[in-house]
Amino acid sequence: MLQQYFIELGEGYGDVYELIELLGTNEHRLHRTFIFSSNTQGGQAISLAAAFHPAGESNFMPIYICREGIKQTGESKSKRRLLFEEASIQNGQEPVYINLKHSSEFADTKLFYQYITGILRLNHLVPPLK
Repeated sequence: MLQQYFIELGEGYGDVYELIELLGTNEHRLHRTFIFSSNTQGGQAISLAAAFHPAGESNFMPIYICREGIKQTGESKSKRRLLFEEASIQNGQEPVYINLKHSSEFADTKLFYQYITGILRLNHLVPPLK
């Protein structure tokens, strides 16, 4: 059974560079990249994520995420978001932009990640459970 799991790298400070490195070193496994946006009182909280095909015969599809650490106000994009978009395109993926509920609306981050997984599966952005 193919299952998707979120692996949280951090909140989007220095760990964005780690995510970008993962895109380049695992280009052959890259499935899709995502930019998740949540409305907050101060603007938007941006999460950057990348889903990778399972390694070998594994049924584990990792989705690495930098959760809600990038704040965006107005139309201007942060440098980290721009770097992620550029790296995604260089590795053959146009990031998919999705507006979500903020993780603070959930009792637990596990529920938040189940919510995102459901959205991704319903929109055929990751494979369904098999």
